[in-house]
Amino acid sequence: MAGEITDNRGRGEARWSWPSIHPEGRKYGLIVAAISLVFALLAWETAAWPLGFLTLGVLAFFRDPQRVVPQGERYVVSPADGLITLIQKVEPPRELVLDDGTGHPGLPAGPVTRVSIFMSVFDVHINRSPIGGTVSRVVYIPGKFMNADLDKASEENERQHILVERSDGTRIGFTQIAGLVARRIVPFVKPGDILAAGQRVGLIRFGSRVDVYLPAGTEPRVLLGQKVIAGETVLADLGDQPHIEGVSQ
Repeated sequence: MAGEITDNRGRGEARWSWPSIHPEGRKYGLIVAAISLVFALLAWETAAWPLGFLTLGVLAFFRDPQRVVPQGERYVVSPADGLITLIQKVEPPRELVLDDGTGHPGLPAGPVTRVSIFMSVFDVHINRSPIGGTVSRVVYIPGKFMNADLDKASEENERQHILVERSDGTRIGFTQIAGLVARRIVPFVKPGDILAAGQRVGLIRFGSRVDVYLPAGTEPRVLLGQKVIAGETVLADLGDQPHIEGVSQ
């Protein structure tokens, strides 16, 4: 299905398939599987069975399913699978605002809407670009490993900022944040790379969060408590400021 064009009028073809396992996770799955096999050969079934199930869990964590990315100049798609846990007006991170000496502008100063997506260990952890454009900035910052669901995790946890700029000058910044269990942010991109909307940009191991900073004048189309899907859920329409209410049921 990769690369196929589909639409809302029935064009294209859809079929279920097993998701692939990202190469970053295959080595961990093989290590746990090998240990499980050793215990099984030694007839230590008490340890072999749990390790066998752990192997399946590790492979599931690193699954990398295909996604159908909505195409539209105004769409900002979700960079992560997970739960919308925070929607707040904040100042964007200073690392995405300050002049970094490269000649590429950062985000404008001033309050913007931040949408925070919490990823549990059961979510897909491959992150994707919210818009198409050129990667103008990647900034890694070491830090703590507090619960990624906390507001202050945006400023105190280990994190990586990514800034993507479109050809028309629109810039979207987003931040991968490590959590209590997550201990490594793995980037797939570097400054100068050209991305399509929904293209894979990195992953965070074992539970974490991604913050998206929408441009001024743009409000999200998602609600607190909503589940979103990386590369598929439209977080916002650029320049649109809808007021949407939801009901939990």
